[in-house]
Amino acid sequence: MLAPEKPAETTTNHALHGVASWYGGVFNGRRTASGEIYNMYAMTACHPTLPFGTVVRVVNRKNGRSVVVRITDRGYLYSGRILDLSYGAAQKIGMIKPGLAEVDMEVLSWGKPRKSHN
Repeated sequence: MLAPEKPAETTTNHALHGVASWYGGVFNGRRTASGEIYNMYAMTACHPTLPFGTVVRVVNRKNGRSVVVRITDRGYLYSGRILDLSYGAAQKIGMIKPGLAEVDMEVLSWGKPRKSHN
């Protein structure tokens, strides 16, 4: 997989433009960073900074298909990638075979930041 030519761009209306990837099988049934059990067929995603529970619409720029997902996990994203979709969400927007897709991502509702236990 190649990194995109330019990094993701942020706009003022809580929209991001960049590359999405997906994750599935090996993580299915494991606990996510939010504490939920990962279901690769659920409409969820991994994002490095958005609060857990944030709901976003993701649109595949190549085919116009969209999906609404909830942020439930954290993880490292390669340069230029803006999120990792669950297998089920990636399937809905037609990006399983290529593995990566250029997407638009719009925040529909914000989750609540976790309180620190320190």
